[in-house]
Amino acid sequence: MVVFCVMKQSYKNHVRYYPLHHFIFYPALLIAIITAIRFSVNRPSQQPEWIAVTVVLIFIGWLSFMLRQHYALNNQNRIVRLEMRFRYYVLTGQRFELKEPQLAFNQIAALRFASDEELPALVERAVQEHLSSTDIKKSIVHWLPDDMRV
Repeated sequence: MVVFCVMKQSYKNHVRYYPLHHFIFYPALLIAIITAIRFSVNRPSQQPEWIAVTVVLIFIGWLSFMLRQHYALNNQNRIVRLEMRFRYYVLTGQRFELKEPQLAFNQIAALRFASDEELPALVERAVQEHLSSTDIKKSIVHWLPDDMRV
């Protein structure tokens, strides 16, 4: 059973970690890579084998990171776009698709943290002032938490 601490989300604490990957798998993989490198240095007669093990471990780490991120983030990005289209339409009666070409995805993703009261005006500001995603997040007064993202 996983228990999450309920905390008010804000710009300063909105980064999310996946404990199994960030605090178990990657540290264990790093230890294995360091051990394999040490063995390749300390055991010259087995150096080619340990170098091969090191390369394989590094590849596994890189591949696990890329695949974990790729599948989850592509799906999440699509959901974020749909959510923003729906919210903007409900709040303004206008289609968000007309604004989308003027915004990068990271700006759209940042806008999702804005409360319903702030969203329409912040979308206009983001388009007119070309606000970065960081500037958008810092402009939000009433933060709408997203506790379900990957």
